[in-house]
Amino acid sequence: MRKYLTYLKGDPVIWIITLLMMAFSLVTVYSFVPILVKIEGGTPFHYLFKHFIYVVIGFSSIYIIHRIDSKYIAQITKFGYYLALALLFFTMAFGAKVNGAERWIKIPFIGLTFQSSDFAKLALMLYVSKILVRKKDLLNDWKKGILPLMIPIVFICILILKDNFSTAAMLFLLMMLLLFIGKVPVSKLIIMGIGGILLVVMAIGVHKAIPQLNLLPRFETWQNRLTNKMSDETNVLDNAQAMDAKLAIHNGSFLGQGVGDGKLKNYLPEAYADFYYASYVEEFGSILSVFLILLYLILLYRIIRIALNAESLFETYAALAIGLHLLAQACINMLVCTGVFPVTGQNMPFLAMGGSALIMACVSIGVIQSFAVKQSKKSSAFEMEKEVADD
Repeated sequence: MRKYLTYLKGDPVIWIITLLMMAFSLVTVYSFVPILVKIEGGTPFHYLFKHFIYVVIGFSSIYIIHRIDSKYIAQITKFGYYLALALLFFTMAFGAKVNGAERWIKIPFIGLTFQSSDFAKLALMLYVSKILVRKKDLLNDWKKGILPLMIPIVFICILILKDNFSTAAMLFLLMMLLLFIGKVPVSKLIIMGIGGILLVVMAIGVHKAIPQLNLLPRFETWQNRLTNKMSDETNVLDNAQAMDAKLAIHNGSFLGQGVGDGKLKNYLPEAYADFYYASYVEEFGSILSVFLILLYLILLYRIIRIALNAESLFETYAALAIGLHLLAQACINMLVCTGVFPVTGQNMPFLAMGGSALIMACVSIGVIQSFAVKQSKKSSAFEMEKEVADD
C-alpha cells in the first residue's frame, strides 16, 4: 500500500478511506440493485459496470485535481459559480425527468446522466469561501459585505429548490454555518435565515395562488413527507419505504444477514442510494455500521486538520465547507433510514451507486488533497531548511 501511496500526494489517511469506500461500493452496488433490475431491466452486472465507470472517473478526478496548485482553484471559483448557474438554467429548460423531478442532464451518446445541483453545491461553497476572504473586513456592512455573500447563495438555492427541497435547504443551512465560521455577525445571520424562510413561504404562496405556473412541481410530495399523512398514493409509498428501511435495520441485528442475503433491498426502490444505510445494516450488521460511521468521522477530522493548518483563509473555509457537506449527506441518509428524518434524496458519499454525486464528492476530495499537497510541500521545505541550519 505504501508503494502505491507514494504516487498519491496529500493526506494518506484521506486517500485510504476514500479508496476503501469506493472499492467497497462495487460490492454493495452489485448486491443492492435487484429492485432496479426488476423495475428497469438489465442485469446486476450492467449496473455494476456503469457504477465502475463512475468510480474510475471519480478516482481520476481526485488524482488530476490534487496535482493542481490550490491557488489556481481559488482563481476559477467565479467561473465555476457562473457555470453552475448556466447548468441549473439548462436543467430547468431541457433537463431529463427521473422520479418526477427534472434534476438531470443526459450526456449524449454514452447514456450517463449528471445532476447539475451536485456541481452547483461545490461551486457555491468555493465561491462563497473566496468572497468571505475578500469581504472579511466589511462583514458589518450590509451593502458592501453581506449582499455580495447572500446573492450567490440565494440564486443557487432558489434554482435548486424547484425540484429538490432537501438539497436546497441543506445547502442554505451549510452556507449559514460557513458564514458563521467566517465571523459574520449572528444578528445578520438571523435576519438572513428569516429572509430565506420568507422567500420559501412566498414561493409556496405563489404556487398555491397561481397553480398553473407550476412553480413548485413537487410541493405536494414535500408536504406529504413533512406532515407524514398517508393521504395519497405518493405518501403511501414514502411511508412504506420508511417502514421497510427500519425493518431492514432490525433484520441486520449485530452481524447482518451476509453479503447478498438481504431481503428488504428487493422492496426498497432506492436501496442502492437514498436507503443505502438501511441496506448496508441489513447485510453487514450494526457493528460494521458503527465502523462506517467512524470512517466518516475520521475523514471529517482529517479534513478539519487540513483546514486549520492552511495558510490561506480561502483554503480553511473551503475545506471546512466540504468536510461538513460530506458528513451532512451521510448523516441525513442515516437519519432517513432510521426514521428520524422524512424520506428525502441524500445518498452516502463514495458508497451509493455512482453518478454526479460520486464524481463531485471525488472532486471535493481532490480539492482537499490539493490543499494538503501544498501544506506537505511547505512542511518538507521547512524541514530541509532546518537540516541545513543544523549542519
